[in-house]
Amino acid sequence: MTTATVAGQFRFFDAHVVRSRRLGPSMVRITFGGEQLREFAGGGRDQSFSLFLPQPGQDSPVLPETHGEGRLAEWRAMDPAVRAVMRSYTVREQRREQAEVDVDFALHGDLGPASRWAGEAAGGENVVLLGPAVEDNRSVGFRPPLGTDWVLIAADETALPAVGAILDWLPAGMRARVWIEVPHAEDVMDLPCAGDAEITWLVRDHAPGPRPALLVDAVRDAAFPGGMPYAWVAGESGAVKAVRRHLVAERDFDRKKVHFSGYWRLGASEEDLRAEALAAA
Repeated sequence: MTTATVAGQFRFFDAHVVRSRRLGPSMVRITFGGEQLREFAGGGRDQSFSLFLPQPGQDSPVLPETHGEGRLAEWRAMDPAVRAVMRSYTVREQRREQAEVDVDFALHGDLGPASRWAGEAAGGENVVLLGPAVEDNRSVGFRPPLGTDWVLIAADETALPAVGAILDWLPAGMRARVWIEVPHAEDVMDLPCAGDAEITWLVRDHAPGPRPALLVDAVRDAAFPGGMPYAWVAGESGAVKAVRRHLVAERDFDRKKVHFSGYWRLGASEEDLRAEALAAA
């Protein structure tokens, strides 16, 4: 039984693939199950967690046998060619009664081990989640303060699962302006919301040349509602920084009310980003 806690808010959960369903050309939804997931205390919204996957040829992800506070550090010290592949994801939906967690994966062909795994995942495959043991945890970033009149959401396909979960959470009457950039028109999907959400889809399908600045340009050209805003911006780090800079420098958003997260960066792997973050720390 894996019961290790990390910083008091997180622990490891053994799980397996229950089913997989394609949502479009660029997204697949994988449902994880397992008795331990009844204690997975997701806080909703953009709840993130770490997913450990087996290397090719392995039946289960390889992690240290110890279950104490140092398990993650021990994993980092293992041979990268042997240890489990770790990636960060957002919970799309959780059903604690059924001990199930849905995770939507953005597919990028064979460009990364997690994308390859997700595209081929079959029922019964073993995984490990490092996720929340308490609902109010630091891996929930979307936290509009009291007095917020409307929210701005800008994201690309890698943050689409978080956007969907945030819209699920928005209370009735809360106004939201949402921009979502996706690779193909077939990636556009219905996103239910009790709030008053105006969603604009930005499709890269026929954009020539280098990756276009669709998200940045759309937010820059938009007319905003009046009142006190709160912004949540996530996706490719260069675009995220450009949107945040525009909101703070040109639209007078309070920088403390702009939550931004670079989920990935052009030309860099997640290992590169983690190494940079550890070096900065």
